[in-house]
Amino acid sequence: MAIRKVLRMGHPVLREVAKPVEQINDPALIALITDMFDTMAHLDGAGLAAPQIGVGLRVVIFGVKENTRYPDAEEVPMTVLINPIITPLSDEQEEDWEGCLSVPGLRGRVPRYKHIRYQGLDEQGNIIDRTVSDFHARVVQHECDHLDGILYPMRIRDFTSFGFSEELGINTPDD
Repeated sequence: MAIRKVLRMGHPVLREVAKPVEQINDPALIALITDMFDTMAHLDGAGLAAPQIGVGLRVVIFGVKENTRYPDAEEVPMTVLINPIITPLSDEQEEDWEGCLSVPGLRGRVPRYKHIRYQGLDEQGNIIDRTVSDFHARVVQHECDHLDGILYPMRIRDFTSFGFSEELGINTPDD
């Protein structure tokens, strides 16, 4: 339908806690999800949260097949996740590089739970309940953070591993 402008770090909407979706079979929700997928595909992203395009609802999308920004990443199924709940399955965390469409050009090493369970609804109201690990778990946690007003730089422990991709020697296209 439409490619939307992605808000950048500093915009007040990105600092807000998003509201739960109350009505699943709403044409406006379906249009939002379509716009989110169009925007994510246009920017070659791995995921997108509704607040990133200025909509304060608890909706995220994600999925990776072949992506030049993540050439070594495992495949993650294209998913719509509404009103998500994340449960860490262990205390084990792993630090790895992350970028964000709302923080273009920058990368940082972010600790994330290695194994999680996520639950929520898809766009038809069907229950999603998955147990995942590694890159898949990282993507879900990153996107769901946006629903609570958290951007990945807020999770960085060591700011010597935060900066512009080219300065850090990370050969990835712009975020």
